[in-house]
Amino acid sequence: MPQNQPERLGNIHTIAIVSWIVKSLDAEKDRYPLWIPVFLGSGVAVYFGQGSEPPAWVGWVLISGALSLLAAAGRSGLAGRLLALGVLCVGIGFAAAQMRTVWKTAPVLLHMSGAVQVKGTVSLVEQIADGGGERVTLDDVDFLSDEPLPKRVRLRFRDTIPGVEAGQGISIRATLLPPARPAVPGAYDFPRKAWFMELGATGMALAPAEILSEPDRRSWRIGLNRLRQVIADHIRGALPGPSGGVATAIVTGETSGIPPDVLAAYRNSGLAHILVIAGLHMGLLSGLVFFLVRGGLALFPAVALNFPIKKWAALAALAVTGGYMALAGFPVPATRAFIMAAAVLVAVLLDRGALSLRLWAFAASLILVIEPEQIVGPSFQMSFAAVAALIATYDVLGSWLSARRRDYDSWVGRAGLHLFRLGLTSFVAGTATMVYGLYHFNRIAVWQVIANLLAVPLVGLFIMPFALAALILMPVGLESWPLWVMGQGIDRVTDIGFWSANLPYAQIAMPPMPVWGLIVFSLGGLWLCLWRTRWRLLGLAPMAAGLASLALYDKPDLLVEEHGTVWGVRTGEDSLLISHGGRIVQETWGARAGPLAVAFWPKQGRSGDGRLSCDADWCLYRPPGHLVALVKTEQALSRACDGFDVVVSAVPVRDPCPGAKVVIDRFDLWRRGAHELWLKPDGTIRVETVAGWQGDRPWSFHPVPRHRPKPKEDEALEEAGPRIESGDLPSTK
Repeated sequence: MPQNQPERLGNIHTIAIVSWIVKSLDAEKDRYPLWIPVFLGSGVAVYFGQGSEPPAWVGWVLISGALSLLAAAGRSGLAGRLLALGVLCVGIGFAAAQMRTVWKTAPVLLHMSGAVQVKGTVSLVEQIADGGGERVTLDDVDFLSDEPLPKRVRLRFRDTIPGVEAGQGISIRATLLPPARPAVPGAYDFPRKAWFMELGATGMALAPAEILSEPDRRSWRIGLNRLRQVIADHIRGALPGPSGGVATAIVTGETSGIPPDVLAAYRNSGLAHILVIAGLHMGLLSGLVFFLVRGGLALFPAVALNFPIKKWAALAALAVTGGYMALAGFPVPATRAFIMAAAVLVAVLLDRGALSLRLWAFAASLILVIEPEQIVGPSFQMSFAAVAALIATYDVLGSWLSARRRDYDSWVGRAGLHLFRLGLTSFVAGTATMVYGLYHFNRIAVWQVIANLLAVPLVGLFIMPFALAALILMPVGLESWPLWVMGQGIDRVTDIGFWSANLPYAQIAMPPMPVWGLIVFSLGGLWLCLWRTRWRLLGLAPMAAGLASLALYDKPDLLVEEHGTVWGVRTGEDSLLISHGGRIVQETWGARAGPLAVAFWPKQGRSGDGRLSCDADWCLYRPPGHLVALVKTEQALSRACDGFDVVVSAVPVRDPCPGAKVVIDRFDLWRRGAHELWLKPDGTIRVETVAGWQGDRPWSFHPVPRHRPKPKEDEALEEAGPRIESGDLPSTK
């Protein structure tokens, strides 16, 4: 073989690959617009991925550069124009996220306030399940403070507060707290969510509320919230208990009234999307209204033959679904579903066909420009992943399914085909959202396909139709019987949820997925769904790589809560032993570093594996290669600084510990939040903090309390911590 033969073969292969890529791109010209939201989302993700707030000019420089590149590439060919358009979309996404952050700037409380008299206007009232009282959001807040006053606060009431409704001005004695920081680096970032909600503080009410003024009837937002509250009260009055909480969530989007065990059953069975107003609900509602209006008008031949009743039905469905979205408070899943449903209904009005993936791209682009912060939340990710996967699947199988439908003449065959489609839909949507649920919730619902196959028909037959009937009859006081039927359907769905959640291996706990793994998986999934030709299968490789990133997670050996009073240590059995802590800490630590040990922290004495020994003043932790002192009181500090390479202290360390490699005291925890430590057998130590993970962003303030929190304030912090919002629940339809 000539000496240059391998080089020539390599050049031939390169030319062949490039030629194949060019041909594939040329065959996919009509799919190029589908990538607009991908590049927009990339710009948004780059902004939120920064460790510090970027200069205000970055996004605009990207946009200007892309426009210049686009002008220069006008004559250079398709590749140059596509590159310029891609950079332009990235710049628009980046600038939109940056502008949104500035637009939502509002004062945030930096210190615990103590007991203060708070005045404000009620914007939202939410009832908490199992007698947990109510949660009230106040706007236009005023209280005595030497700091800038928050624009909005959220207060937890231990009891129901009769007579308080949206729009009223109230005065209440309460303890206010800054938005609760993540319980561990990488966990749910409530301060970021609170920033975009303009929520500057949370807290606990200490006394009954005094009503200062009646609602302003001119505000449409206040009116909408009052309507939501009235409807929720009617539903809970007719359906007391868990079914009322679920029905309220389905009709108004308010999930706070669902008992924790019921919410856990829906999540663990893969039915949580039923609690989120999204595509399933919008599709059923729009189809039901369209069918009822068109079918009802068709009963009158003079109307049906002389008027466009199909378009009238589309208008009615458009109005009802728009009202449903507004009643839910415009959450992302409902907004996305409404945009897509509206486009289909407008296509009916214009006698045009609807291109589903183009609708998906339009809805995603619109939300990314208007509310770019939604890209980091589970609802946006799971909702759009499910819809893209379903559309792509039915694009491939649509003709085959249509042919099968023509082949089956009997009702048995058609019913079997319908069940197959239902199972396929549940499988595809569940598989598409599984990784995003794993990333955010660290678990997989194994039996979700079976649970959805049983539950979704009940939603379509008993829940959504009678929910619509109840809303129609509610003004005349006849909502009881349709709500009863709706409640029966909800009870059966809840039974399915509990049954599925209690099956063997119903939930598989998984280690946290790194952000880069989720990004790689998402890009691979988009490649698979958005292209049409066979080269779409190349997307399977990055999807597999993203899943493989789970194997790279290294569990921390030591966790310290931000107040320095809760510790978690790795046992010899590779479980996490926690000293104590509230629900949020235990759930978060168990999900991200668990499983939690069944043993109890030794108040006095040793743990079962002998690694941990404690007395009244301190604990000694002995992982391989290290000696760790966990200090409770100042009396133990002198001993802790003698011969230990890691010292974690719940009290300030005012004198240096020369022998220690790492010293974390009360002030460090105040400033940097919760800590994670990796203690390697070779003596190396790695430390991560909430402050380091959040970075220097507008929402990542790290308050320094004026005094050491007392136990009651710690309890208030736990009570006022972030509850589950409708936007935080996974949406798969």
